[in-house]
Amino acid sequence: MPLEKHNNQITLPPFLKWAGGKRWLTDQHPDLFESKFNLYIEPFLGSGAVFFKLAPEKSILCDKNADLIETYRAIKDDWRRVERLLKEHHRNHCKEYYYQIRDKKLRSRWTKAARFIYLNRTCWNGLYRVNLKGKFNVPIGTKTNVILDTDNFEATARLLQNTDLLPGDFEQAINQASEGDFVFVDPPYTVKHNFNGFIKYNEGLFSWEDQIRLKDSVERAVARGAKVLVTNAYHECIQELYSGVGEQIKLTRASVISGKSSARGKYEEMIIKCF
Repeated sequence: MPLEKHNNQITLPPFLKWAGGKRWLTDQHPDLFESKFNLYIEPFLGSGAVFFKLAPEKSILCDKNADLIETYRAIKDDWRRVERLLKEHHRNHCKEYYYQIRDKKLRSRWTKAARFIYLNRTCWNGLYRVNLKGKFNVPIGTKTNVILDTDNFEATARLLQNTDLLPGDFEQAINQASEGDFVFVDPPYTVKHNFNGFIKYNEGLFSWEDQIRLKDSVERAVARGAKVLVTNAYHECIQELYSGVGEQIKLTRASVISGKSSARGKYEEMIIKCF
């Protein structure tokens, strides 16, 4: 499959599938994103669809999922080793092997990274979920391709060379935004009075208090001169929370996360554009 181009540069597709990923947004609404900036900051990285689309020269990428960040770091430091281990998973993949690898205790960052990618590509719907003990517990899915035609770990590692990869809370990344920087914010979609479908895919709940803290963090970044684009649930409490903070735009997307086709459909999302 040929790689697409963005601003006359080859665009890498995300190498992971992630619940709530924003590849649909970059494909359908590329005009929403700032193209000229000093530093790119993404505090909820996930599959990094926007990061890969924009291919920034310098960036700060953050996520609460430490295993995810360690996977990016392993590719950045030695992509060949990760790819070699991933090819071993490809050769050995079957139901018994999947559960063996899922439950195995690994030590090196590269074996952990290769397993993370392997499980992401072969588990049910590319879902990331852990139990109360922090153990990944998603069952095997129907996909059998561990190595993809779109894989380009060498180019991914090259793109990551000028990137700071931070595990932990979103504020540590957003607080570094200054004038001329671009921040893309894609948090879990928690609303004030109930938890929607995305909340169960997260190891730790992203509370309404976190939403308020995030809004405050965004406001401070904007006050420092940063350009910020926020995605969130299209809900009256989110509209009220971000009242007076940038331009509010309603978009419609299709959801394919649910295992039952009857539960899939069109969902409205909120975009808050602060530039």
